[in-house]
Amino acid sequence: MLLDARLLALLAVLPLSGCGTLYLAQAAVGQWKVMAAREPITAIVADPATAPPLRARLEAIVAARDFASRELALPDNTSYREYAAINREYVVWNVVAAPEFSVTPREWCFPVAGCVAYRGYFSERRARDYALALEAQGYDVFVGGVVAYSTLGRFADPVLSSMLVYGDPQLAAIIFHELAHQVVYVPDDSAFNEAFAVTVEQEGLSRWLAARNEPEPLAAWRTRRAAQAQVAALFAARREELRRLYASALEPAVMRERKRAILRALAADLRAFERRTGIASGYSRWLDAGLNNAQLASVATYFGCVPGFERVLRAEGDDLPRFYAAVKALAARPDAERRAALCTSAAE
Repeated sequence: MLLDARLLALLAVLPLSGCGTLYLAQAAVGQWKVMAAREPITAIVADPATAPPLRARLEAIVAARDFASRELALPDNTSYREYAAINREYVVWNVVAAPEFSVTPREWCFPVAGCVAYRGYFSERRARDYALALEAQGYDVFVGGVVAYSTLGRFADPVLSSMLVYGDPQLAAIIFHELAHQVVYVPDDSAFNEAFAVTVEQEGLSRWLAARNEPEPLAAWRTRRAAQAQVAALFAARREELRRLYASALEPAVMRERKRAILRALAADLRAFERRTGIASGYSRWLDAGLNNAQLASVATYFGCVPGFERVLRAEGDDLPRFYAAVKALAARPDAERRAALCTSAAE
């Protein structure tokens, strides 16, 4: 079918776009459907026919969205001021892949967005078909559903019905995270981009809960945040073991067996953490299915550089505008310098 100029422009910037014609087509159609489903949140809230539970959720979202710009210095634009009912659990399914003997994810490169450590599909079936093809090539692969994504401020990203499975704090966190991508985005550096957004999300949610004077949710979130850091550290330690293993000159059969042992040890670490703390690690499905390089690479993409960003935030006196300026200065530095400053533990 013919694509109008707006949609062609979208294909040039979406990190979901790719090189194959069929891949481009599914990205275009999927994004067009999301955009076409948008309605102003204010209109939905004002409509007497709107179900009270949905109205309450959207009112909480409006409050969080206003807070994001007013208190977190995040962009004040039309993003997340509209709602789109997409009638499915996830908006996109991301495919992440890593070679059998590497903890560095494969990257896919696109115009403007640069190279990213995943490939997204609006169809779960197509995502899983592509994952099977990568597995046939010897990659470790996993497919993960995504409830929201960013077009980096080039379009008015809506709140999606897929996001409403979460409670109000998690919804606010998603909005803070996605808006952060509009503040700083470095092509070709997924670990930098995602860890920056996670840092803004976590700091923003802490401030949001404190401003709402909700001590119990704030205490629960702080407990969960500390647990998340511990879990990320467990992943990082075993990932470093694998990195050293893959850098060795061992025979593939020996390396393969030692890889399995390290992954089993990580699973045991996570189960022990859950028993000790009574807190779910958040990775039960991975543990049930068996861990692989792609999953470890994905955790590192989101959390490997977070401690570095938190150091920068503290150094800037927890002042978010100053923090954003410092991160933009880091983003302008060469890749090696940027990673050495923030993400040493996330890189091979």
